[in-house]
Amino acid sequence: MNVEQSIQAKLLDLAAVDAELTRIEHRRKVLPEEKEVQQLDAERTARKDAAVKVEILIDDLDRDIRKLEGEIEAVSKREERDRSLLASGSTGAKQLSELQHELASLERRRKVLEDDLIDVMERREAAGADHDHAGANLDHAEVQLAEAERRRDEAVKDLNVAQQRCESDRAALTGRFPDELLATYDKQRIANGVGAALLQARRCGACRIEIDRGEIARIAKTAPDVVVRCPECGAIMVRTKQSGL
Repeated sequence: MNVEQSIQAKLLDLAAVDAELTRIEHRRKVLPEEKEVQQLDAERTARKDAAVKVEILIDDLDRDIRKLEGEIEAVSKREERDRSLLASGSTGAKQLSELQHELASLERRRKVLEDDLIDVMERREAAGADHDHAGANLDHAEVQLAEAERRRDEAVKDLNVAQQRCESDRAALTGRFPDELLATYDKQRIANGVGAALLQARRCGACRIEIDRGEIARIAKTAPDVVVRCPECGAIMVRTKQSGL
């Protein structure tokens, strides 16, 4: 393939733009701001789960409190009824003994229930404090996540701007090359990452391998408009004054 040397030299500009596009794409994949968002999102989820767990515990404790209060009320009403019967003086000796025995049992039962209620209410109070703490932690995590997402979005926006600029530069450059040269360049770039590079001091700028003297001698005798390729990686080797041929 024969292409004017000045046009071949423009391949270096195209390769630079493509290299920048590759760096932009790589940065998208390893964006530290995205990694931070993922970490904070996982932390937010963990804190939300912790808050939900406390809410479930509070619901259970509230249910236990209502149950105990209901049982205490029922026992108290039974005590009141029995005391009323005792106070009426209309009970026989046997019934009197039974009422006194039942009252003693009811009193013991009520005290046990009241102790249980106090214990559950103390646990409910502690759970309420835990819920407030979990809620504050969740709010803080959500604020941190929102801020990280803002930084991530700004970073992505910057990458989009840089990519659009490179794509615009690339479109302006590609129109300067013959179709065959551009097709060869693109095929090589897709296959090995670099389509063209400078030949400098016997070294291919794409693969960085030093070319043997025999091949360099052959290239030196080749007409300037002949497109030469690296015998190692296949990249188009652009010859300029820096090539030293």
